[in-house]
Amino acid sequence: MKHFFIVVLAITLMSCKSDKETSPVEQTANYPISPVDIRNVKLNDDFWLPIIKTIQNTTIQYALEKCREEGRMDNFLIAGGVLEGETRGFMPFDDTDLYKIIEGASYSLISNPDPKLDAYLDTLISIVKTGQEEDGYLTTWRTINGQKPPASWVNPGDRWEHLASSHELYNSGHMFEAAAAHYRATGKTNFLDIATKNADLLVNTFGPGKLELVPGHQIVETGLIKLYQITGNEDYLNLSRFYLDARGDSTKHPLNGDYNQDHLPVTQQDEVVGHAVRAVYMYAGMTDIAAIQHDDAYRSAVDKLWSNMVNKKMSITGGIGAKHEGEAFGKNYELPNIKAYNETCAAIGSVYWNHRMFLLTGESKYYDVIERTLYNGVIPGISLDGVNFFYPNALESDGKYAFNQGACTRKSWFDCSCCPTNMIRFLPSVPGLIYAQQKDTLYVNLFASGSADLDLNGETVNIYQSTEYPWNGQISIGVNPEKIHAFTIKLRIPGWARNEVLPGDLYTYDNAAPSNPSISINREPVPFEPRNGYITITRSWGLGDEIVMEMPMSVRLVKANDLVTEDLNKRSLEYGPLVYCAEQTDNPTVMDNLTVSGSAAWKVEQNKELLHGINTISWKNTEEDISKIAIPYYAWSNRGIGKMKVWIPLDEN
Repeated sequence: MKHFFIVVLAITLMSCKSDKETSPVEQTANYPISPVDIRNVKLNDDFWLPIIKTIQNTTIQYALEKCREEGRMDNFLIAGGVLEGETRGFMPFDDTDLYKIIEGASYSLISNPDPKLDAYLDTLISIVKTGQEEDGYLTTWRTINGQKPPASWVNPGDRWEHLASSHELYNSGHMFEAAAAHYRATGKTNFLDIATKNADLLVNTFGPGKLELVPGHQIVETGLIKLYQITGNEDYLNLSRFYLDARGDSTKHPLNGDYNQDHLPVTQQDEVVGHAVRAVYMYAGMTDIAAIQHDDAYRSAVDKLWSNMVNKKMSITGGIGAKHEGEAFGKNYELPNIKAYNETCAAIGSVYWNHRMFLLTGESKYYDVIERTLYNGVIPGISLDGVNFFYPNALESDGKYAFNQGACTRKSWFDCSCCPTNMIRFLPSVPGLIYAQQKDTLYVNLFASGSADLDLNGETVNIYQSTEYPWNGQISIGVNPEKIHAFTIKLRIPGWARNEVLPGDLYTYDNAAPSNPSISINREPVPFEPRNGYITITRSWGLGDEIVMEMPMSVRLVKANDLVTEDLNKRSLEYGPLVYCAEQTDNPTVMDNLTVSGSAAWKVEQNKELLHGINTISWKNTEEDISKIAIPYYAWSNRGIGKMKVWIPLDEN
């Protein structure tokens, strides 16, 4: 073992010395609107910053230790001949766990520089490099096993032979995404060189007149585009487009069916079907093509797919993929509760896709989905202590049905650990979702305390937010240009503050918001007419200008469309952007007879000691003596196993 670590250290030092260090370049501006880079956004927020700090301080190291225990690093060294042995682990895509941790750690380095972590990533990257074959191929599962059947998966066979299930291109896609993030964070090319070598192999292998096969699990499409944005190599863009164009084309390959979204050409697909994670990763790639190549057919397709998903196949939490069978979308309006799947990875993929749709259009409806999904679909996937995880996210629990891969609460890890490592890669990048800009227009899309520095048409502007969102709806925004400067600020009014649960009619509020949002600038009320979900303010801004937006919050009852049969005569509770649920822990004597009514007496209380600080909702229906209590859905199952409900029956009286 001592010799092993000496070898790894030598590989690391050689790799780092030979790498050319450069300054990170900005990604090519392929979209009309650009996000404000996370390196320019500094949070001091009491909600999101602790979550990100938990990832940085706890979850990254925890996941790396799990990867060590299960042989993720060993696989690269065995593939490269540094160690001897058989493949360790359970899945042909175990390599991606390490890639996703590197990606999340890279984003972490941008907002929280850490020389030790930076150096350790170089060590991990050198281990990855050891497992790469001479021509750039990199899937350790197949390199080690060759024709030998591994213990828990299909015979790997020849390269690309079982592409529908081998995940070889899925491995490449996550590697490309991670390498792009690492390059952006550090300017180093050590991981980028590994990724482009693999991408060049794919370019030489796939395409018209070559292998005309498609990935079984999508993500290589967006990964290739990220490499294209960094390198300018159009071969990567063209290959990404080929993988999309070839789907559903039976003249090129035997079709894999709707589970893989390989049942129709992508431009003819108008209903979200099959494995939900694969689907939203593919739709994100399609949106990239629509933006970069101004392709109307791709744009029309993603519009139709998005409309179907949001209007007919999205849970109240923003979760998608209703069915355990195939981790798949169900039929229209098939949205179960106790058997809801709502994979954490799918929620993350939905945010990636919706962010691209916003950058393409500037429409606030995509951020209504993003916000709902962030607060209620993504963060429930990780415990408050950062070391336990939901793979599926049920909307109801009886305390017995083991919906979470054999458990009815969060688990410390999974044989297929895609969700924990996806949380690691995603959450440190959340600050990059807050702001966006287009020429001299700044979009404020999410609300979190902190500052951002940006360039608006050549002028430097600092923006500072101060807020307790999501616990109340007051947001103070300080505007500090370097000198007096005329530009436009677009403040998003969330859907909940506009009496709209989600775009479309899948869900509606029983009770309207208590009053409309209000705006003041330098303490002077400002009249406004919101358009497309934004308040638009154009003026000459000076140092110290302050906008205050007030969005009154109250307890809201949400009704599902009558076609969602599981939720007939039930309501869910919301307060601001948060979906609430009732847990047995808080309602031990009334959980089985829980009801709500429109005439209930509601009470919202701040409890800084409970579940890292939350607002609770309590209520009594008419003629009831016992108060019922609800907590934010994201915080459920942090106090042991028990019953839980998001959708609560209406009081029959």
